[in-house]
Amino acid sequence: QVRLVESGGASVQAGGSLRLSCAASGYTGSRRYLGWFRQNPGKEREGVAAVYLDDGSQYYADSVRGRFTVSQDSAKNTLYLQMNSLKPEDTAIYYCATAYAYYAGDMRWNNRRDYDYWGQGTQVTVSS
Repeated sequence: QVRLVESGGASVQAGGSLRLSCAASGYTGSRRYLGWFRQNPGKEREGVAAVYLDDGSQYYADSVRGRFTVSQDSAKNTLYLQMNSLKPEDTAIYYCATAYAYYAGDMRWNNRRDYDYWGQGTQVTVSS
């Protein structure tokens, strides 16, 4: 049973930083994506960043590139999202998700419909 548990969400002021963690368990192999998505009420869930485990490739949404960094500690089976220079528009529930992909090009990293396991989410609130 694949399980993803996010933590680290909080309320911060604009310009601040947060680090989210996602403890992953229950899967084997490296041919998969681990990703971060976010969602606000009434809006679609959007991809923020992801890692393809087999080769370590990283992917970012344009809106967060240069401010957010995704990383993985394989020994701890934990995915991180370091978020710097936070803006009010980064406010959302952040979800961790994973998808099997034999090759990185088999799917788009930010296509939420390709991800089959999700965590429960963690709230990030950025005030101006």
